Amino acid sequence: MKIHRTIKTIFVAMIAGLMLSCNLTSVGQETSNGMEQTQIALGIESTMLAVQQQQATLDASNAQVQPQVQPQVEQPTTPPVVVVVEQPTAPPPPTEAPTDVPLPTDTAVPQVDIKEQIKGANILVYEDVRGNPNLTPYVQEVVNRMNFSGGKIVFVGDAVGNFMQQLNSAQKWDLIIIAAENRSWVRGEFWDVISEQINDNHAAVVTEIWTLDQIANGRISGFLYQCGISFQKNWSRPANYDVLDYSMYWLDTSHPLLSSPNIVEPLYSATPYWTGDIGDLIKLGTGGDAQLVAGLYQREKSSYGTLATCMDGTVVVQTFSTHDYPRTKVMALWENYITYALTNHFEQMQQQ
Repeated sequence: MKIHRTIKTIFVAMIAGLMLSCNLTSVGQETSNGMEQTQIALGIESTMLAVQQQQATLDASNAQVQPQVQPQVEQPTTPPVVVVVEQPTAPPPPTEAPTDVPLPTDTAVPQVDIKEQIKGANILVYEDVRGNPNLTPYVQEVVNRMNFSGGKIVFVGDAVGNFMQQLNSAQKWDLIIIAAENRSWVRGEFWDVISEQINDNHAAVVTEIWTLDQIANGRISGFLYQCGISFQKNWSRPANYDVLDYSMYWLDTSHPLLSSPNIVEPLYSATPYWTGDIGDLIKLGTGGDAQLVAGLYQREKSSYGTLATCMDGTVVVQTFSTHDYPRTKVMALWENYITYALTNHFEQMQQQ
């Protein structure tokens, strides 16, 4: 660039000098010779050509010396490398349910109506007074008037063989009733099978029994222990008895056995049918969850009992004789027994 400027400066100086010379010549000589002007013009032209050639030579020289500037070629853009640093995984936020769908307030399994289940229960009834023409089968009457439907109801009367056959059948019984009032004996292996029905099939049991004084230490002992009751003493009625000595008192007046579905008054007055051995008195024992509900003395809550419940309310044990008390009261009691035992049975089944 400095060389270009120097040439331009020389060129300008030469032109200025020639022009000054022409001016001076024109001033010094009033008349000029045409030849001299022509020579001056030719000198200027030749000087300009020389300057142009010199400039071209310098430009060529600079072109060889100057580095070639390469055109900028746009390179493809390489995507930046992203380094991902793994952070500890946080638990995802809970998914909100749609606002138009109500959230369930209870996750428990829907419960089946207990009354409907009771109505369709499978019931096996052993009632030995059906073999005695002098006695009315109260239990059968109660079961019939409760209007069970949808299940299987079997009355075997006093046929112990049929009773054992039904106990050993494939039928799943919801309730087994043993009303052994007519002095027949349900003993020995019967209680083995009944205990199996309770433990394996969750069957409820209602039993009227008067022979504990004779069989309490036999095979029924496992049943009694599981229930939580023990034989206390035999209960009998001599010929010269006082009827008030055979009154019974409720030990827990709020208990469902005494109030649902029927409110039953205490059995203060007996209407004796049986003499001699009329039943047994029981007390609370070890094991089980038994509760005495009725007995001979109102303040005795753990002994001198005649009615008890156990095994979470699925078992009812009566040790007095049904026909020794007013019909309406005892039939109302039997309806309560059946309702109470089946209610607790089905509640337990729902929890399985």
